Amino acid sequence: MLIDSHAHLQDPLLLSEVEDILDRALKVGVQAIICPGYDLPSSRQAIKLAENYPSIWAAVGFHPENIANVDENSLTELKDMAQHPQVVAIGEIGLDYVNGVPDRERQKTIFRRQLKLAAELELPAIIHNRESHADLLATIQDIGPLPQGGVMHCFSGSSELAKECVKLGYYISYAGPVTFKNARRLPETVAYVPLDRLLCETDSPYLSPEPYRGKRNEPARVIHVAAKLAEILGRELEELAPILTANTKRLFHRLK
Repeated sequence: MLIDSHAHLQDPLLLSEVEDILDRALKVGVQAIICPGYDLPSSRQAIKLAENYPSIWAAVGFHPENIANVDENSLTELKDMAQHPQVVAIGEIGLDYVNGVPDRERQKTIFRRQLKLAAELELPAIIHNRESHADLLATIQDIGPLPQGGVMHCFSGSSELAKECVKLGYYISYAGPVTFKNARRLPETVAYVPLDRLLCETDSPYLSPEPYRGKRNEPARVIHVAAKLAEILGRELEELAPILTANTKRLFHRLK
């Protein structure tokens, strides 16, 4: 049995087929799915899905691409939503420095506010990091370890970054890119992650793993990510899967 620790089931590419998607996931042993929000509407939708389907759990937060209109009222509403019993984390939050993404200083400000909210509510944080490794590490080092930790979602950094994040109490989660045939350095980072800090995810509907690369992703395919991690570590999937599941439940402590 596995848990997909990150799938955007509220995305229009998935929402209309969510029951079929859940059926396919269950058939391959995916027992639970964490659905992170990326703004207020998507966070509300994640909670609604979690209320309607017992295998779905929600996270709520502002993705760095969606912070233009965030104000005190938005952060207050986020705090209120985060106290829903089906919400297991603050996320997806973080930094994104690709071209066209909003002001970096504002990103860091909103990221810090949400990390402090996670600390206040004793919830883990789901961290997005794209081309922002140095600033992201500096921010989480400055904030310090969160009471309930967090996860570096869809990890894409170096082994050095992985080790520093682990020191701060974060878990490291791998998605489809670790399976890609042209992935070189990313698989090498897996060896630097303690076994009890390792997670797997799909980031659906994005980043479908091999052999589905380029197609719409869905939670059933998390098994391919877990299988690749097992291969890298020289273990059997049947041995690694319970460890990944236990890690996910330990981090997202509200998840039953």
